[in-house]
Amino acid sequence: MSIRNFLVLFTVLFVLWSCKTARLGGSPGNEKASLSPNGLPRTIYREEGNFHVQGVVVDVQRGYAYFSFTTKLVKTNLKGELIGSVDGLIGHLGCLDVNPEDGRIYASLEYKNDNIGKGILKGLGKETKDPDAESSFYIAIFDGEKITRPGMSAEKDHIIHTVYLKEVADDYKATVMNRGKQVEHRYGCSGIDGIAFGPQFGQKGGKNFLNLAYGIYGDTSRTDNDYQVILQYDAKDLRRYERPLSQNGFNKTGPVKPLNKYFLYTGNSTYGIQNLEYDAHTGYWLAAVYAGKKKQFPNYSLFAIDGAKSPAQEVLKGFDSHEKGNVLQLAATGMYDQKSGVHGWYYPWGATGIHALGNGYFYIARNGVTKDKKQYGDLRLYHWTGQDAEPFEEVK
Repeated sequence: MSIRNFLVLFTVLFVLWSCKTARLGGSPGNEKASLSPNGLPRTIYREEGNFHVQGVVVDVQRGYAYFSFTTKLVKTNLKGELIGSVDGLIGHLGCLDVNPEDGRIYASLEYKNDNIGKGILKGLGKETKDPDAESSFYIAIFDGEKITRPGMSAEKDHIIHTVYLKEVADDYKATVMNRGKQVEHRYGCSGIDGIAFGPQFGQKGGKNFLNLAYGIYGDTSRTDNDYQVILQYDAKDLRRYERPLSQNGFNKTGPVKPLNKYFLYTGNSTYGIQNLEYDAHTGYWLAAVYAGKKKQFPNYSLFAIDGAKSPAQEVLKGFDSHEKGNVLQLAATGMYDQKSGVHGWYYPWGATGIHALGNGYFYIARNGVTKDKKQYGDLRLYHWTGQDAEPFEEVK
């Protein structure tokens, strides 16, 4: 090939690559960078059942929104009109996120014999589980393309696959010493909730990993439950463990250990990170919680993990065992509590759903109950400000 023909071919290929990049909204791996609020609905509203909304995903590219209403997954268009639902779950379906590699919806799913699990069964009108039955924890994976009608079966319609999480079960069942006393649940682990895809901590781009946050019991007498705990997995490696959902005789197919286990010092919060979301615009991992009750902490309800900072191995505070862990760093933004060294916000929303769209835009769920006692999720469009008082501004 002559130099002239080579240059022509190179130019054509470069133009094609540039056009593809422009359609994706920026450089490869940053598909949302050019997103504009023009054309996006300011609100996506949905009412559903007896249990409150736990998490949300808005797939702008495909034109769908997904709501977790604790025992069912609801799929709507961007007007909030019902497309389909997956019903029949008897466990706790929590936070949601979409795998950027294949478009499938990932969620935390737990079956427990504590007050939460018993409350779910009571709300469904079912008998309480055998008190000796073992609690189980899973990543639930939904094929959103197969959700085409309301009332689809969680088990019979082959929409859900699960991966068992032995690490969570081990910490949940463990008994440890704290302040010289024997206490249940290592790290205060109450199960799992927040879930999100994003790059490795210490990097702003590259391969996406799946991160899953523990629920944490709000025991104010303990000193070893002041960290959020995040497990990290490679979603591609999890594929070999995926099994169809079965709620009779739960399977235990899953990895022995996570890829990484991280800790984040925030002070105790009530049931840990409810919603976890990576925002490529800021490089922050946003963690929304129900505020804690320990007086020595500011008890913020929203935290930002600085994704650009690599975790550092530290001796964990408040542990009798002087255990070491890989500790993530809070971003130096928002309000600052000098006594505890914790940054964060008193922000009323996000614990029931937050989804980053790119370019600083988010859908954040407001939840409540209608006059006829139906739970609702009201997704509203916001723009990031990062200000101390109001980190988000609603887009009108």
